[in-house]
Amino acid sequence: MNTSSQERLQLSPIVAGLWRLNGWGLDAAATVRWVEQALALGITSFDHADIYGGYRVEALFGDALAAAPGLRNRLQIVTKCGIQLVHPARPDTRVHSYDSSRAHILASVDNSLQALRTDRIDLLLLHRPDLLMDPDEVADTFRQLAAAGKVLHFGVSNHTPSQLALLHKRYPLVTNQVELSPLHMQALADGTLEQCVDLGLRPMIWSPLARGALFTSGSEQALRVRAVLDELAARRAVSPATVAYAWILRHPSRPRPITGSSRLQALEEAVAATALSLTAQEWYAVWQASMGHEVP
Repeated sequence: MNTSSQERLQLSPIVAGLWRLNGWGLDAAATVRWVEQALALGITSFDHADIYGGYRVEALFGDALAAAPGLRNRLQIVTKCGIQLVHPARPDTRVHSYDSSRAHILASVDNSLQALRTDRIDLLLLHRPDLLMDPDEVADTFRQLAAAGKVLHFGVSNHTPSQLALLHKRYPLVTNQVELSPLHMQALADGTLEQCVDLGLRPMIWSPLARGALFTSGSEQALRVRAVLDELAARRAVSPATVAYAWILRHPSRPRPITGSSRLQALEEAVAATALSLTAQEWYAVWQASMGHEVP
């Protein structure tokens, strides 16, 4: 397998997620300041999808890049395509569905490039598995986009190991973006992270704090996990959120967690986790609290 493209892709250990950008109430100037703050913390990668914010988030970020053109060469843009939403911005879509056809991918990339005010996407992901995917057509489309310089690297999101393997055999992918948190651990059990280790693909992790439920839910699982996180946080003199990020980073697949907040403190807590190494016993204490039982 050709791994040179993987080696050339440089994403930051923590990735800034933009899916809520349209709800942050930031104008272009304020978004520029937020991006500058993220860059100062070492967060250089920004995660998008064409559908975020009702197909609006990419354009909002593009407004910021247009207001400060020097930013583009200091950061990496990740975006996703393949989900078809029934939305006024896409009047031809009548059924919520997935589409990995050549025509849809090419059109999505062109739309994203225009919205983001850029000439290239650093990493394009297929957002969800398409049951009708023709892997040979997708691979050929990726080659076409790479040859045109429109997309530099490719990956998938929310794909099972077999779905990733089907495409990776035909075109070298660089990541699988999946959900993982101390409250949602399917990726640890279904072979997803083992495959990433085996293939040398660093996974990207969405909702590392379980959409905030890690610290707001009153479920028995969340209460058990919070108790362990609080204990470890007090022992290490960091925040519980930092411990949660460190728990993800501890996995040998070398995950890249994606934040989802505009708050500078939230970004700082995520970055602080890169300097915190949990022991195996600490990691398993969190796992046990989540599962509600000891390891078999």
